This record gives sequence, structure tokens and C-alpha cells, in this order.
Amino acid sequence: LLFLSETGGKDRRSGLILTIPLCLEQTSMDELSVTLDYLLSIPSEKCKARGFTVIVDGRKSQWNVVKTVVLMLQNVVPAEVSLVCVVKPDEFWDKKVTHFCFWKEKDRLGFEVILVSANKLTRYIEPCQLTEDFGGTLTYDHMDWLNKRLVFEKFTKESTSLLDELALINNGSDKGTQQERDRSIDLNFLPSVDPETVLQTGHELLSELQQRRFNGSDGGVSWSPMDDELLAQPQVMKLLDSLREQYTRYQEVCRQRSKRTQLEEIQQKVMQVVNWLEGPGSEQLRTQWGIGDSIRASQALQQKHEEIESQHSEWFAVYVELNQQIAALLNAGDEEDLVELKALQQQLSDVCYRQASQLEFRQNLLQAALEFHSVAQDLSQQLDGLLGMLCVDVAPADGASIQQTLKLLEEKLKSVDLGLQGLREKGQSLLDQISNQASWAYGKDVTIENKENVDHIQGVMEDMQLRKQRCEDMVDVRRLKMLQMVQLFKCEEDAAQAVEWLSELLDALLKTHIRLGDDAQETKVLLEKHRKFVDVAQSTYDYGRQLLQATVVLCQSLRCTSRSSGDTLPRLNRVWKQFTVTSEERVHRLETAVAFHSTAEKILQECPEQPEAFNEMDQFDEIEAVGKSLLDRLTVPVVYPDGSEQYFGSPSDMASAAEHIREKMKLVSLKKQQLRQPEATTPES
Repeated sequence: LLFLSETGGKDRRSGLILTIPLCLEQTSMDELSVTLDYLLSIPSEKCKARGFTVIVDGRKSQWNVVKTVVLMLQNVVPAEVSLVCVVKPDEFWDKKVTHFCFWKEKDRLGFEVILVSANKLTRYIEPCQLTEDFGGTLTYDHMDWLNKRLVFEKFTKESTSLLDELALINNGSDKGTQQERDRSIDLNFLPSVDPETVLQTGHELLSELQQRRFNGSDGGVSWSPMDDELLAQPQVMKLLDSLREQYTRYQEVCRQRSKRTQLEEIQQKVMQVVNWLEGPGSEQLRTQWGIGDSIRASQALQQKHEEIESQHSEWFAVYVELNQQIAALLNAGDEEDLVELKALQQQLSDVCYRQASQLEFRQNLLQAALEFHSVAQDLSQQLDGLLGMLCVDVAPADGASIQQTLKLLEEKLKSVDLGLQGLREKGQSLLDQISNQASWAYGKDVTIENKENVDHIQGVMEDMQLRKQRCEDMVDVRRLKMLQMVQLFKCEEDAAQAVEWLSELLDALLKTHIRLGDDAQETKVLLEKHRKFVDVAQSTYDYGRQLLQATVVLCQSLRCTSRSSGDTLPRLNRVWKQFTVTSEERVHRLETAVAFHSTAEKILQECPEQPEAFNEMDQFDEIEAVGKSLLDRLTVPVVYPDGSEQYFGSPSDMASAAEHIREKMKLVSLKKQQLRQPEATTPES
């Protein structure tokens, strides 16, 4: 094939020219015969009808080879060959060797054979139809033609095979049931070659054929019939059209198959999700019904639930992906798939939303249970703290600490009340959630499990109520005791205050109640004030006694020893006795002073012209005696029952009071002397 070709040139009858170049090497007749058969199969029947002109180039070969080739043409193409031109070498073969006359054998051979030199070949064929090897001007590249022909042959073979495969696939998808179509597509789904590659090769080949031109010797462009007749441009176009048609159908079949496969995959994944959620997923929730009996138990259940949610999340992610795929198919799907897709989407959504609702319900239930147990634990700790506080005996130092302790106790009790109220609210909320847990929630009847949970919740609330009631009773007792203790401390403090007040009254009596008055009237006023002062002291003493009696009663009620019996009461009695002694001394001095001033004033106010008023001089003696007695008492201290002594006022105060009495005694003495003088002058006269 490399040395045998159809150049594209034509003889004067418009027949194609077939060139057979021979060489010095041995030529295989079998290969030559096969090559001739191939070349003669290329032209159309119309071209074959015009006959062939065969040029046998024997310039580099031997005569016997040329002869054999010419005789072989008789067996291969006797009807198509009209002329055989044997190009002889410059040094012609031996005449004896070439004495064989081909013209005499024309009838037997079926074609005319001539021997001609290369330079004289133009007598039979136009130069423009001959290549440069034979002195012509026809441009011909055998290797280029061979490569193009190989491409064409490959394209023809691949396209023909591909058309058969595509037709088998397409025809199998057009008839029979859906199952048969799927089976047919499965068996022949992938062609042996890539249709896109074959189409691209065909288009490149067709473009090459449509653009191919041959350049003439004069620089112009000459047309060659080889484009249509030897490279079968119409055949390429026909194959491309058939390929495009079958490939378009094939693409639709693939699209339908892909859509069906995608739909089946989606359906399979949907059923996987549905089967898992309704199977293992629901079974996991069926086994989780408790709420725990403590914070730790509820937290453990929450952790277990989180593991279940984590497993569900993986399937929910698949659900989201499937839902997106189904939505995309619904937007671009055919009418026949809409119903099935919507049914799958609805089924998937129903199962996923139902399972998600169950998970959310379970999570909320466990969270409510955790909050309930947390409140219950806090309340229990508050009750324990309150009970511990109530079990400790109260030994406060004073009433303020008792008040502070009582306030703390009330605050703790109030906190317990609030905690119990919060526990009831949490418990009722939890009970409401449990009561709303229908039997469909986990696919079974949960009445028994719910009863256990309800009994536990109610039991916790009842237990807390009982503990709180016991604490309230103890608080009432403790409150009464602490109030009594507050009253006891108050009585003791007030009793001590009464002692202080009485001591202050005693101190005031000794230090400020020292004046005896300048006359009888003033002294009587001081005496009256003193009696009122004594009444105040008496009231203070009586108030202290009553308080101390109350402390005794409170101590008996509290079963404790009062400090008043050993301290406050003796102090109160001692101060009161001192005050009584001092008061009596004060009264005695004031009464003596009243008598002294009254008598003195009476004497001093008598007129001298009435001497009868002083007939008895004993009045002067009496007033002197009273004055001396009063002066003596001013110098004497008050002696208390315990032997202690206390003076009224300071020495200067007493000296001032005594001086005033002495002055009045002097006036009385002077008055006495005045009365005695008339008596002395009367006998002398």
C-alpha cells in the first residue's frame, strides 16, 4: 500500500489512474493482489464504470516481474482496467525477453497493454494528470493521502461499530417493560469507544476533506475529484449524521437511566433512613423512659441521650442531603416522577420530624427532671442546714445576738418556703410533661413507666413537705424560746438599769439634796420635793423588783439559771436600803430644820411690847437645843446597814448650811438678851 496508490489523476476518458510502482526487491503478488482489491473498492460504482488506466512503473524492476503483474491484473480487475501502461527503463529489456506481445493477448487479457518510456507517457495521459515521477504536474503526497486514508478507515470502522452498539442500546430501551429496558441498558450501557471522541475525529476529518485543495504548477488552485470519490466525503457526512442522531438518542437513554438510577438510589437511601429511624432509632428511645432519682442519675441519662442524638444526627444529615436532592429533582423532574418523588419526600419528612420531635421531647423531659432534682437537692440542703441550726442549743450572750439569730432563722425559713414553692412548680411542670407523653411517642404503652416517674416526683415533694413542716414546728418552738430569752435579757437589762437609776438617785440625794432652807417655808418646800423624790425612787425600786420577778418566771420557763438572783437583786436591795437610810436622814434633817426655823421665826417676829409672849424662857432653850441638834446632825455621816458611811454634800456645803443656822441662832440669842434687859431694869426702878 505504500507503493501502490491512486494519485487522483484521470485519463482522457475520465477514468481513474492507478499507479503500481515496482522495485528491485522481490514483490509479493499476494500482497499486491490484496492492495489492488482494497484500492479498487474505494471508488464509487460510477467511477469504476469509466474504467481504470493502470501505470506499471517497471523502471526499477525486471521484466518477468512486470509480466507477472500485468497477467495478475487479468485475474484481479479485468473488467475495470481499460489500459495498462508499462513504463520501461531507459535501457530496454532484451528484445527476446520482451518479445511477448501484449497486444496479441488483448482479447484474452481484457485490456490493452502498451510499453512506453516515462517521457512519452504524456501521449496517453495529460501531463496535468501525471505526477512528477512521470513528468507531469499533478501534486500528490502519497504519505499524506495514506495518513488521511488511515484516519478515514479508522473513523469508518469505529463509527460503524459505534452505530451498531448505540442502535442496540437505543432500540433496547424503546421496547419491552421497564425491567427489560433496564436489563438491556445494563448489558450494553457503555459503548466500546467514546462517542464524543469518534464525533470529534469525524468532524476533524470532514473539515480536512472540505478544506483540501491541490496547488497547480502555475501557482493556482486546481480541483481534484479525489476529495469526493477517493476519500468518500459524503460517507463521512452520512456517518456523522447517523452518529449524531444515535448519540442524541443514546444521551437521552443515559439521562433517563441516570435519572432512574438516581431515583432508585434516593429511594434506597430514603428507605435506609426510614428503616433505621423506625427500627434501631426508635428502639433506642423505647429503652429510655426514666428520669432518674438524683442529679447524677439525670445527668447520666442526659449523656446517654446525647449519644443517641449524635447517632440520629448522622441520619438527619443524610435526610437533609436527600431532601435537597429530591427538591432538585422536583424542580427539573418529569411529570411521571413528581408523584413518586413527592411521596418519598413526604415519607422521609414525616419520619424524620416525628423522630426529631421525640428526641426533643425526651431532651426537654430530662432537662426538666434535672432542674427538679437540682431544686430538690438545694431544698434538702437548706432543710438540713435549718435542722442543724435548730438542733444546736441556743446560748447567746445578749438580746442583740438572739435577735440576729432569730432573724437568720426567719430568713432560712423563708428561703425554705421559696424553695418548696419552686420545687412544686418544677414538679408540676415535670408531671405535666409526663402526662402529655402519649403512647405513640416511643411506640409502646408507657403508662407503667410514667407511673413510676410520677410516684417518684410526688414522693420527693411529699417528703420535702413533711421535712419542711417538721422544721416549721421546731422553728415555732425555737422562736418562742428565743423570744422568751429576748424578754429575759430585756428584763435583766431593765432591772440593771433600775439599779443604775436608783444608784443615780442615791448619788443625787447625797450630793445635791443638802440645802436645809433659809426659812420654814422654804424648808417645807424642800421637804415636799424630797417626798416626791422618794416616790420616784420607790417607783424605780418597785419596777426593778417586778422585772426581777419576771426574770425568775422566764428562767423557770426556759429552765435556765438567771444571773439576776445572784447579782442584780442583791444590788437592788442594797442600793434601796442605802437610799432609804439616806432618805430618812434627809427627812429628819428637813423636819428638824422646819421646827428650828418655825420656832426661830416665831420668836423673832414677836414684838418687844408684848413681853407676855415670852413669859416662858423655855422656848429659847428649846430652839437652842434644836439648833445644836441640827448642827450636830450636819457633822454626822449617814451610816448604812453594811457599816459604810456617806456624808451629804461636801464639807464646804455643810459648813455653809451650819453657818446659816448659827446666824439664826445668834439672832434668837440676841432676841433673848433684849427681852432680859427690861426685866433687869424694872427692880432697880
